[in-house]
Amino acid sequence: MNFKEELEKRTHRAEQVIQKYLPAEEGFSENLIKAMNYSMEAGGKRLRPIFLGEMYHICGGQGELAEPFMAAIEMIHTHSLIHDDLPAIDNDEYRRGKKTTHVVFGESAAILAGDALLNYAYETALKGFSLAKDHRETERTARALQILAEKTGIHGMLGGQSVDVENDGRPLKKELLDYIYVNKTSALIEASLMAGAALAGAEELKDIETIGRYIGLAFQIQDDILDVTGSQEELGKPVGSDEKNHKTTYVTLEGMEKAGQEVERLTGEALELLSSLPGDREFLRELFLSLCTRRK
Repeated sequence: MNFKEELEKRTHRAEQVIQKYLPAEEGFSENLIKAMNYSMEAGGKRLRPIFLGEMYHICGGQGELAEPFMAAIEMIHTHSLIHDDLPAIDNDEYRRGKKTTHVVFGESAAILAGDALLNYAYETALKGFSLAKDHRETERTARALQILAEKTGIHGMLGGQSVDVENDGRPLKKELLDYIYVNKTSALIEASLMAGAALAGAEELKDIETIGRYIGLAFQIQDDILDVTGSQEELGKPVGSDEKNHKTTYVTLEGMEKAGQEVERLTGEALELLSSLPGDREFLRELFLSLCTRRK
């Protein structure tokens, strides 16, 4: 397998799916929709829709049932980035190499664009019901929606974001930092993998949830490392923002060496669990490895 070629294929497919479900820029709310689409079309790795689509196929899924969820998961992720970049939170002016939404459209429009994307994500995911071919696929769609709602809500991504904001600039103990990382970052990766599996008809999702948790933690810790060692040209966003905002990260808490070791441990445990799943897992394995050794 040529991993680079396969990644390009899956990224291209994810882009096509996302474009298919973006709202038309028209009507009195045209400016709001432009802000939504600006954020959605700003690039990025499209990891979460790729995770969802890949797990759908690994677990035996066929057809278009996963597509609305692929678009929806990226909308939810983009909503969180818009709000993270706001002056009230991280106050970042660049994201994915482009000016952030509040810089281009203004702060109030950015707040509303983030809200609108979160809502539109569920409007989009609900379209899965019209694609369901029988009662089994209808039940799978409902289960995937439940996963999406739980992992992005107060006991998932939004809960993690709130605790992160509440403790901004304060020294954190590892237990609280783990809570933030598990919920703010891992929860949406867990949702991607679990929803893909659920849509394919997988019954047992515990190991898949754990894979998502470990990869999410490893991804976030690697992000902490890159905030110290990377460059704005490589990352497409300012580096050193964690230090500037006095944020506790794995690097500031445990040191660079231990942070790197933790990335390796979490990745290894995730890959061990992945190897127990049926289906062709080679691409997902290589993707996990590339993320945890990335430079951007």
